[in-house]
Amino acid sequence: MDEIEVVVAHSERATLRVGDVFLKVDADRARLAAEVEVMSLAPVPTPEVLWHEPPALAIAALPGATLGSLGGEVSGSAAAWAAAGAVIRRLHDAPPPSRLGQAGRSIDVLNRKLDDECAALVASGVLPADLVSRNREVAEAALRPWTPAFTHGDLQIAHVFLDGDEVTGVIDWSEAGRGDALYDLATFTLGHEDRLDDLLAGYGTDVDRDVITGWWSLRSLLIVRWLAENGFDPFAPGCEVDVLRARM
Repeated sequence: MDEIEVVVAHSERATLRVGDVFLKVDADRARLAAEVEVMSLAPVPTPEVLWHEPPALAIAALPGATLGSLGGEVSGSAAAWAAAGAVIRRLHDAPPPSRLGQAGRSIDVLNRKLDDECAALVASGVLPADLVSRNREVAEAALRPWTPAFTHGDLQIAHVFLDGDEVTGVIDWSEAGRGDALYDLATFTLGHEDRLDDLLAGYGTDVDRDVITGWWSLRSLLIVRWLAENGFDPFAPGCEVDVLRARM
């Protein structure tokens, strides 16, 4: 039989790969069901659902490869990045689902979470106060009213597959729903800011870059402690802490 590869695992969910099949196990059965539903609504290529038996979901592997990963080397031509941007735009222009996604948290909720997390980062000594304070200021640009869009909610660069300059599919839709479109763009380019122009060549340039920069800071501030507590390394080169340092 094929070897089992642990793709990602933490206390909330885990993803395993066996040959050409990905098996997702999620403690939140409603979230897993919502993921299946939202994939059926998304107007972009998504993996084939092989079967869904809560708390597990089996999907087929996608052809092609990703453009890279956070903290790793990136690849792909400018045309490939533009193709990814065009697919993301197609998603954002579609009628949004009723479900509120990860990118749809309210300004009040984000402000409270951000204030609490910044205080905890400084009090615990995880990050220096000046780094936290500067990025808290930058993050303000993201805290503004937004028009609801169909968002992926966790659009990491490792979640979009391409074959050459053609997108073959987008994976991991557990956080999808109504939300701020620029959150997706910021997540995709996190740690790879130099490829934002290539992405926007396909997406369109009618975006506020200060908001994207704000999301880079906000997203990184909110997740540093969680990553460190769940076996990930936000201090690795090119990862979240480096994203925060780039704002200084």
